[in-house]
Amino acid sequence: MVKITAAEVNKLRQQTGAGMMDCKKALVEAEGDFDAAIDILRKKGQKVAANRADRESSEGVVLAATTQDAHKGALISLNCETDFVAKNESFVDLAQSILNLAIENTPASKEDLMNMKLVDHLTVAEKLLEQTGVIGEKIELGAYEVVEAPYVASYIHAGNRLAALVGLSAAEGANAGREVAMQIAAMNPVAIDETSVDQEIIEKELEVGRDLARQEGKPEEMLDRIAQGRLKKFFKENTLMHQAYIKDGKQSVADYLNSVSKGLTVKDFKRYGLGV
Repeated sequence: MVKITAAEVNKLRQQTGAGMMDCKKALVEAEGDFDAAIDILRKKGQKVAANRADRESSEGVVLAATTQDAHKGALISLNCETDFVAKNESFVDLAQSILNLAIENTPASKEDLMNMKLVDHLTVAEKLLEQTGVIGEKIELGAYEVVEAPYVASYIHAGNRLAALVGLSAAEGANAGREVAMQIAAMNPVAIDETSVDQEIIEKELEVGRDLARQEGKPEEMLDRIAQGRLKKFFKENTLMHQAYIKDGKQSVADYLNSVSKGLTVKDFKRYGLGV
């Protein structure tokens, strides 16, 4: 039998995060071959993942950040099964390392991000599989969003369960960026303004408006006009630029941005929350 030293076990533990006994068993099985031991731990992750495929991974962390020049921002969620794991420092660190990779490369899709390599030469997909075996829970990359604009700001709500990105039309909006990102996190707008609301949402709101008016006994010929009025109210309450600014309800977000810098507007935004 190959003699396995404590230093070798500790090295494997540092790289994979697996328990001491799991690392020792993997090294013994691999006859001291470090890379083979990592593969053994990864296969353990595959078994755990297969057994827990139907589990709900509704806990986790949501993180967002921007590049140093603030022209790009990325948002990711790393999901797990329990709040206990989500609050573990190593789990948060893993999420941060994936976010850093996303920020540095801004891949075109979540699938592309999953295939990129982290600092330990494992792809994100391989690392998540490895950590599934280490932690014993289903772990998966949930959201991945990117925003590009002349100025991008990010906001992470306390507890790492909700984050937002906003892209503004000019760098003059630097101080306003975080304020608007907080607005997005708090008020969950459906679009920037009425011109960017999905047509299906508009049709649904008009249908609801007509039904409500009909239930109130309004004449049939007035239903469309009443529904249009309710749709305008929907736009005011649910589109970012028309919403009341949370720090000053007397002005809209559009008014606030215009007061910061004339013509300043929102080009894009993303928001993601766990259970919210």
